Amino acid sequence: MDWDATLVSILNNTSSQLNRYFSIIIFAFGTIGNILNILVLAEKTFRSNSCALCFLVSSMANLVTILSGLIPRMLSGWITDLTSTISWLCKSRLFLLWTVRTIALWIIVLAAIDRWLLTSTHIHRRQFSTLRNAYHGIIMVFIFSIILNVELFYCYEANIINAPSKCYGRTDTCRLITDFSYAFPTNIIPIFFMLVFGIKTILNVRHTRKRLQPENTSTAPIVNQPNRTKKIDRYMLVSLLTQVIILSIFLLPSAILKVYSTLTIHYNKSPLQNATENFIFNIGVLFTYIGSGSTFYIFTLCGGKLYRDAVRNLMKQILMRIKCKISERTLNQT
Repeated sequence: MDWDATLVSILNNTSSQLNRYFSIIIFAFGTIGNILNILVLAEKTFRSNSCALCFLVSSMANLVTILSGLIPRMLSGWITDLTSTISWLCKSRLFLLWTVRTIALWIIVLAAIDRWLLTSTHIHRRQFSTLRNAYHGIIMVFIFSIILNVELFYCYEANIINAPSKCYGRTDTCRLITDFSYAFPTNIIPIFFMLVFGIKTILNVRHTRKRLQPENTSTAPIVNQPNRTKKIDRYMLVSLLTQVIILSIFLLPSAILKVYSTLTIHYNKSPLQNATENFIFNIGVLFTYIGSGSTFYIFTLCGGKLYRDAVRNLMKQILMRIKCKISERTLNQT
């Protein structure tokens, strides 16, 4: 009995089943979570908070990431994936997917910078933590993300063989450029900045707590804020740091695997090794969507009572509207 052929068949079948069923679970939880997160963060309670604005835009980008990324993967388990056979669909989907993913991550970097500025002991730094600057930063992130990924229209083609997926870079140069672009500017670099500013924010908070008296006016301690605003700021910080950890766990493996697959594409590999690497790569890609769909659940756990109360109020409003619709239909029928 050829054990290698059996293992190759098992790995390929398992990978197909993961795309077919596990993608549906991620899609359901991710879509519902991001929609609820958008509705909650758009409420008046959070609307004036610059960090909450960043999380709101990031949730919108994550929602588009899940819709554009997971729907074709789910359908590929049942029908032919058209993005693997039609070039313009391949290019358009990848451009949209990578652009919104880049936006989602760099917006979180903006949130990390905003928390660092807000917790600084220097007055002039805290003054940069404003809604206006957040809007400016978001616009810059959009422009940067579009420019970064525009080369996908030239480099990617459908029906590519000897690659992790059929929609892939058409030449070795294209693969190197797009894979390193995905690995570093889209994933590793923003996660690095998230960690740096997250650590700097923690140090700011600790430094502020230790200060008993201001040494001079330029390093005065943070002024007293309304209790509700301080709570929102604290919960935003905890949620931010938790999200940075989650994103690091779920996004970095995919970036590393993508670079590895390109650097070793001309190596002589056995069918079993190819099947194993493709299986691991597929799991790594699915992990990225878990990261994109986890924001709401992070906020629910770490966002504090204010966020959970906002979720409860939102659910009550939705249920009331459903009851009103049912009552209207019942009256109309009678």
